Amino acid sequence: MKFHRTGLWPLAAVCSALSCSAAADEVLQEIVVTASLRGSNAADLPQSVSVLDAATLQAAGVQHFEDVLAMIPNLSWASGSSRPRFFQLRGIGEVEQYQGAPNPSVGFLIDDIDFSGVGMPATLFDTAQIEVLRGPQSTVYGANALAGLINVRTEEPTPGFALHAEATVGDFETRAAGVALSDSADNGLAGWRMAAQQYRSDGYRDNAYLQRSDTNGYDEGTLRAKLFWQLTPALRADLALMDVDLNNGYDAWSIDNSFTTQSNQPGRDSQQSLGASLRLTLNTGSFGELRSVTSAADSHIVYSFDADWGNDAFWAACCGYTPYDYFEQDRRLRSTVAEDLRFIGDTDHMLLGRVRWLAGAYFLRLTESDDLLNTWNDANPSIGAGSSLLHSDYRASNAALYSSFDAALGPRASLTLGLRAEQRQAHYQDSADVQRPFPDGRDSMYGGNLSWSLRTSPLQNLYATLARGFKAGGFNIGSQIPPEQRRFAPEYLWSLESGVKRQSAGAALQWQADVFYMRRENMQVYSSCQLEQDNPSTFVFFTRNASHGENYGLESQAQWRISPRWQLSGSAGLLHTRYLGYDSQAIACPGQAPLSLDGRAQSFAPEYQFSAALSYAHPSGLFARLDTSATDGFYFAAGQNQVAQAYQLVNLRFGYQRGGWQTSAWSRNLLDQRYAVQGFYFGDVPPNFPNQRFIQNGDPRTVGVTVRYLLEHNED
Repeated sequence: MKFHRTGLWPLAAVCSALSCSAAADEVLQEIVVTASLRGSNAADLPQSVSVLDAATLQAAGVQHFEDVLAMIPNLSWASGSSRPRFFQLRGIGEVEQYQGAPNPSVGFLIDDIDFSGVGMPATLFDTAQIEVLRGPQSTVYGANALAGLINVRTEEPTPGFALHAEATVGDFETRAAGVALSDSADNGLAGWRMAAQQYRSDGYRDNAYLQRSDTNGYDEGTLRAKLFWQLTPALRADLALMDVDLNNGYDAWSIDNSFTTQSNQPGRDSQQSLGASLRLTLNTGSFGELRSVTSAADSHIVYSFDADWGNDAFWAACCGYTPYDYFEQDRRLRSTVAEDLRFIGDTDHMLLGRVRWLAGAYFLRLTESDDLLNTWNDANPSIGAGSSLLHSDYRASNAALYSSFDAALGPRASLTLGLRAEQRQAHYQDSADVQRPFPDGRDSMYGGNLSWSLRTSPLQNLYATLARGFKAGGFNIGSQIPPEQRRFAPEYLWSLESGVKRQSAGAALQWQADVFYMRRENMQVYSSCQLEQDNPSTFVFFTRNASHGENYGLESQAQWRISPRWQLSGSAGLLHTRYLGYDSQAIACPGQAPLSLDGRAQSFAPEYQFSAALSYAHPSGLFARLDTSATDGFYFAAGQNQVAQAYQLVNLRFGYQRGGWQTSAWSRNLLDQRYAVQGFYFGDVPPNFPNQRFIQNGDPRTVGVTVRYLLEHNED
């Protein structure tokens, strides 16, 4: 693939220009990144980071993190689910989990609670900020953040009473209502916040066989609570609780790649997640701050689908083949418990008088049990009717020690050294492999970062960072996997990044740009194939280690307050990836010649991504926002050469605000662009079962109206 020209080039160039001058009466606000080791201004972090604040999330989104993904450069996602939970940063990340043994590359936190690999609970109502840190976060988060970290922070309790209410109606029977309440007590020494929302939609598919339009619909409930208590002048406690229940349908695939399905057994994609985190912050007075973050989460996940995507009447009419009926259901229970204990030295107790220090210990325990059920009824007498149940149990423990040192090299320059040592022990077993149990995995991994920063002016900062990230090994599951390939080894990543940031709370123009080069060692390559051409239930997934991989590119972002009424923002990401030293598939796939990937681009790694937004706000209360984005084509998977086509999307919102009331009309995918978010290449259509390309389409054009009300009464 090559970099292509699009209509967004001129606007993206304006947004990422490094020599703009801005003279405006209003200025942009300072951005604090909470996912960093100390909690830092985004302009001071020596790495590429994107932050979407509450105002941006409300203006550009409707319901879910999915709505704003296009605004973040070099962030991609693979569907195959009702909501995104498989993310790629700079081309690195997972594309699915159809079986047990999770092993994420992109960390995902919601209020300090670990949802890596199961990030569906990221609903937008009452969300304060989403931070995306690109590149290996080896020092701060370790093995689960080889590619980067996504950190979601919901709104905090307010100093006084606050009420936020919201209601939405739209086409496809979309309706939503939410309310958030907040208050403080004891002269601001304690406070609370509660938020509740329900969202429903029929979804964007019509099931012709069942004559229903809701088989791919959404039913999403969000309940959150936050409390803080200043226990003593030196000790503060922050508690976050959540119950997010996404009971969505999953009927997204059709034989002709349209929005009309023929399934007789529509699936489900539901996830109910209960989570809690407790943050204790103690100002010791003697050497600095002691911080403890304890978190736990339980997620009940049901993922099912009609594996033949049809019904007997349809298959008899089109192909003279009946019965032909396959169904797959995976019931999963995932639990995590984590503890992060961190000592943060203060400026009065620096090493050698000029080195700030930080030291911490981290522990994560993850357990997951799966019940994978397959049922089938096939006209082929050698297959016939039957079912299979695979029960599996997985557990993994991560323990790590880490430290960071920041040294001032003068009035304007600084050097940061971060180190992390982590050990992961993993165990997997299932009911199909009693006779040949899986070997336990134990990986000792080391990483960190070395960063240099130079403040060239009060507004501008240059930086360069060398980092080493790591990701633990894992298991290949299934009786078809050869014994020597049942485990795959850890992957390591060397990343070199350099950039410039021009950001300040007193500036009307903020921008950042960076270039990066990443070298992947012992690269984990995920692939798949169908072992029996006439049997969809023999589709298997596996991972092998390639010799190397290469990922490099650039990113830029900008916000420009052109005038008190106009604001322009945008982002650009360019990415080049390739496999190195991966010559053939681990398992020969029927009907396909051995596939050489050496030198080919990696999966879900588009070579360009652009976004731009133009906002207008009139003193009378009228406002409007136009968002555009463009994404290059990309390969779906390592085991096939199928490519998604490049596409552009346009979103629009306009409305009126007066006092605490706001009413807006919106349209997403305004031009009704057809685009793919997942794809496979295999044999599904009888009687000859030729290999074909099947895609899951992204959402069509949707329109709606949202009404919001905000009441705040701050205490003096």
